[in-house]
Amino acid sequence: MFTGSFTGTEKLAAAKWDDAAMISSLTWPEGPIDVVMDTDTFNEIDDQFALSYLVRSEDKCTIRGIYAAPFFNENSVSPKDGMEKSYEEILKILTLLGREDLKQIVRKGAPEYLPADDVPVESEAVRHLIALSASYTREQPLYVIGTAVITDIASAILLDPTITQRIVVVWLGGHARHWPDAAEFNMFQDIAGARVVFGSGVPLVQLPCMGVVSSLTVSEPELEAQLRGKNALCDYLCDVTEAAARKSGADSAWTRIIWDVSAVAWLIDTSFEESQIVRAPLMEDDGHYALDDRMPFMRYVYYVYRDRIFADMFRKLER
Repeated sequence: MFTGSFTGTEKLAAAKWDDAAMISSLTWPEGPIDVVMDTDTFNEIDDQFALSYLVRSEDKCTIRGIYAAPFFNENSVSPKDGMEKSYEEILKILTLLGREDLKQIVRKGAPEYLPADDVPVESEAVRHLIALSASYTREQPLYVIGTAVITDIASAILLDPTITQRIVVVWLGGHARHWPDAAEFNMFQDIAGARVVFGSGVPLVQLPCMGVVSSLTVSEPELEAQLRGKNALCDYLCDVTEAAARKSGADSAWTRIIWDVSAVAWLIDTSFEESQIVRAPLMEDDGHYALDDRMPFMRYVYYVYRDRIFADMFRKLER
């Protein structure tokens, strides 16, 4: 575990990582696992797909918590408003899934992003994650799926650094290392939070956006053929996806990104994605990666099998 400032090079030089334990923690989990999901569900349409995919994959993943994360774009007036709207959207998706029982474990996340690398933002979600993680171990961890800004996860680490010994984070954020910059939406909202997580020594699986999971797009004909008319959830996913495409000024031929499903897919089947163990990057304030061999190990996904993931997801959603 890395203690102290996450940005000081002198602290990094003094850090002692248990590389063998980290690599062991980053092994794909074969058996049933417990998970929580941190999601900005009202931001775009891919979080709705990812949450639905996770709920319909409970043969592998037992859901212990669902957290509404902050976001700020044209769909919100502030990070807090984005979080509140995401909370309501989570409840709507659970209703469509017929999973009223899961509503009792939905929590509101941070109303703002980290103001500094060493300043956490408390929330219901953060308190729930810290308390829940207490019953897990490095050998049997709690998996934390992040498909949003990483504020809630970073805040939990800052408030209780020992949590890094009990959780594994699977985060969709940043771009591929060969991309000109890393400042993807989930990353640039809270670079301080990303810096905390990368430097904390928490077992981390990163799913970069452009250059890796950017192949995960869906078209209108595909939606209509695979999901339309199957059930109320499928019709809703078709409707919101097609409405988002029209809102963006899409032409007669369009696709929409549903990148977030990749984070769920990594946990479900080891044949869905290719990855490797690398050193975590340092995050610079301008949204670029800096590499340093003193950083902890992490798992970096570098390729996704789009058709395998979609076939599994469509089959589960249409049930």
